[in-house]
Amino acid sequence: MRRRLAREVALMALFQVDTRAQPLDVALVFAVGLGGDDAVAAFAKELARGVLDSLGRLDAAIAEHATGWSVGRMPVVDRNILRLGCYELLCVPDQPAAVAISEAVELAKKYGSADSARFINGVLGAIARQAGVAGVSQA
Repeated sequence: MRRRLAREVALMALFQVDTRAQPLDVALVFAVGLGGDDAVAAFAKELARGVLDSLGRLDAAIAEHATGWSVGRMPVVDRNILRLGCYELLCVPDQPAAVAISEAVELAKKYGSADSARFINGVLGAIARQAGVAGVSQA
């Protein structure tokens, strides 16, 4: 549950960076203040920093699989949930794909629109299949 909270904190920070052009450290202080301890803050920072450091690669993968959507046209929440999930799929080797996708879908259910969870599940599933990530159905 603490890792889920850390993902929420990372999402909040990424949202602020994306919409307000706030430095990550400032955004994290605000987001962690909404809930979390040092372990949550450390994992949230690791995730958010990883997303920002890999942004070009992540956005390219998302754009390739988000049929009919450019990354810049996506709702900000969906875009950042996709970035977070894509980062965990492609850049965190010990993270099971099913967990990365499931956690992103849960964030979408909580923070996105009525269609967000289905959209995010489809895009991340396609990215995982193309990358050959273990534990993802090839259907």
